[in-house]
Amino acid sequence: MSIKLIVGLGNPGPEYEQTRHNAGFWLVDQLAGSSLQRDKNFNALVAKTRIAGEEVWLLQPQTFMNRSGQSVGALCRFYKITPEQVLVVHDELDIAPGLAKLKKGGSSGGHNGLKDITAALGTQDYWRMRIGIGHPRTLNLQQGVADFVLHRPRKEEQPLIDESIARGLEIIPMLIKGEFADAMTKLHTVSK
Repeated sequence: MSIKLIVGLGNPGPEYEQTRHNAGFWLVDQLAGSSLQRDKNFNALVAKTRIAGEEVWLLQPQTFMNRSGQSVGALCRFYKITPEQVLVVHDELDIAPGLAKLKKGGSSGGHNGLKDITAALGTQDYWRMRIGIGHPRTLNLQQGVADFVLHRPRKEEQPLIDESIARGLEIIPMLIKGEFADAMTKLHTVSK
């Protein structure tokens, strides 16, 4: 089994472009370059690319975050992609900026995009790449979670988030080849 669809989560529109909640979009933007095209059938920006010699779909739902499952479910049904072949890249409050984690399945952890994708796919058994953005509490900020994710990272956080995305991009070819254990080890091993 290997990854056939990489979904970046975020909110559409220029007002959300630089917000923490769009970390998934940022990774897919780097994979896609300028190849993403609007596809009304999936209500998303979509690209087909080659990674590690395999054809892979890239997807950025153009619904708001809490309706991401509409696009993911529609594309998976149309191209007969199973949940185990899906990688969803998203921001993660419970991971510090500068870190990223890979896992398969598990709860949504309160992430509305994941909740909707789970509902659309009928299972939690898809892969997630969690890009650490930190939590306002652990970063000593007096900010609610919704407000926090819908704002730009502070200038000291942005390079750390960019670093996590770069590390995530490094393991994408391994995921395409089905080398999940090796990819996880590489991503989770932070060298100082």
